Amino acid sequence: MGYKFFENKDCEFYPCHKTSTINCLFCFCPLYNLDCGGNFKMITGKNGTLIKDCSNCLIPHSENGYEYIIKKLQDTDNR
Repeated sequence: MGYKFFENKDCEFYPCHKTSTINCLFCFCPLYNLDCGGNFKMITGKNGTLIKDCSNCLIPHSENGYEYIIKKLQDTDNR
């Protein structure tokens, strides 16, 4: 897996999702501000604004998450 996978078992938030393996490379998803195609929902934050809740999305933490994210970012750059 090399540079495409990193699991930080010493993180205070580990495990952040219920899955057997977690790729922590994209702990904060670079697709957060995009139409990512992930399993997210919009919720109302404390100040009344809508925020993206990605807690049910495993794309950045999955085995092929690296490739998925890079492709999405490249597609966005080419618009």
